[in-house]
Amino acid sequence: MSKPVLAIGEILIDLIVSDGAPSLETAGAFISRAGGAPANAAVALARQGIPAAYCGVCGDDPFGNRLRSVLRSNGVDDGALRSTSDADTTLAFAWKDARGDGHFRLLRLADRLLGASDVEAAEVRNKAALIAGSVSLATEPSRSAIVYAVEQASDAGVPVCLDLNVRPTLWPDLDDLRAALAPLLPRTTLLKLSLDDAVHLYGNKTTPEQIFIQAKELGIPLVVLPDGARGCWYPDATGMPVFLPAFTIAPVEPTGAGDAFTAAIISRLITNGWSGISRDDAEYASAAGALTAMRPGAMESLPTAGEIKEFLAGPH
Repeated sequence: MSKPVLAIGEILIDLIVSDGAPSLETAGAFISRAGGAPANAAVALARQGIPAAYCGVCGDDPFGNRLRSVLRSNGVDDGALRSTSDADTTLAFAWKDARGDGHFRLLRLADRLLGASDVEAAEVRNKAALIAGSVSLATEPSRSAIVYAVEQASDAGVPVCLDLNVRPTLWPDLDDLRAALAPLLPRTTLLKLSLDDAVHLYGNKTTPEQIFIQAKELGIPLVVLPDGARGCWYPDATGMPVFLPAFTIAPVEPTGAGDAFTAAIISRLITNGWSGISRDDAEYASAAGALTAMRPGAMESLPTAGEIKEFLAGPH
């Protein structure tokens, strides 16, 4: 079997607003689902036929047991998922606003305990790629563990995929975010972020062209900017952004759509030897995100490769 892609970071229970309220202040009902961006990406890859593994920490509790079961049932290697009695499983509240965009508020618990020993157990150097995000960078010891994992991957020639999911409540001072990302960006092979993420990272330099130029100056070879219903941008042969409109869909729940997009882009890059992102690649990833948004999220909504191909073959 080929080497798996390793996703590292938070795994959690999403408590998704289920009564249509556009904010937590007015929400009256929630539904619980397995989630966490890196864990979602691992499941999405497995469903798309790419071997996947996950590294993180959950509580030794019913929610943690549930999360492990979901990973296993989707064929994700959970050997580096550690259960701890020192903290309960992390929770995230999720809702969508009137525009349909997803919002999240995290109660970080067990996931923040990720450490160097967990990274060692995951055998980063023997993976097809590494996926990491920004949530785990918000506190220690998980921040140092992510930096260590990225260093291990980069030094071994393993492609590093950095998926920014900037949650403002985790970063009262955005300078801390920029400082946390500073050692990671020069080692990144694929940077995925939204325009909203870019505002937090680059300030007023937030046009797609400016973002791509910034990335090129840092030595990042590949950048993709998915932005939900507003479409996405991917690089042309010169590294400049090309716009791809979003598919017209009837959205149900956006949670996990960005993670499906991330996994789909990575699956295509693995296939083409990390040679670049084509329009077909961007359309495939956009279709994965669209399908996810059309169903209740997060992990349960992630599509298979067959579903993505069927969607692309049909009317949009």
